[in-house]
Amino acid sequence: MNLSELRALLRADLIRLVIVAPGASNPQVNWLKMLSPRFVPVLFVRFSRYCYLSRWLRLMSPVFTWVNVLLFGVEFTPKCEVGGGLMLPHTSGTVVGALKIGRNATIFHGVTLGAKFADIAFTPETRPVVGDNVTFGAGAKVLGGISVGDGAVIAANTLVLNDVDSMAFMIGVPAVARGLPS
Repeated sequence: MNLSELRALLRADLIRLVIVAPGASNPQVNWLKMLSPRFVPVLFVRFSRYCYLSRWLRLMSPVFTWVNVLLFGVEFTPKCEVGGGLMLPHTSGTVVGALKIGRNATIFHGVTLGAKFADIAFTPETRPVVGDNVTFGAGAKVLGGISVGDGAVIAANTLVLNDVDSMAFMIGVPAVARGLPS
């Protein structure tokens, strides 16, 4: 990842958080929103990933990860590739060890995305892959080498252990697909 790619991801994240001119074909971003407690954790996620991918800055990656844990209660592996538009409305108790997360993901507090068992080596086959426009409600758990389709909604306190279809609404322990609430 180069600096222009990092900037593009951060711009997409900020646009998702707040657009100064809604409906504009080229939205203007209020860069002061970078100070928001809903954005700073995303900033640390991005910096950690940027450092992780850099041969010269790799040793700084854990610093951003641990600062995020200490200040915001969110542990997000820098090994996870995340598309633009990441939103972390509330972060406390969030653990993300997924392999990949698509664009415009919304991850509420207490969410865990990771392996079913302790996997310190970060084996890709044991990690979830998440599509675009997916929402994870507070306390949701998605575990194992499964895929979550585009547009899926994982309800609060839901446990997902199997693949999730696109546009599915998952609820319960264990998770079952239901119609979207009105």
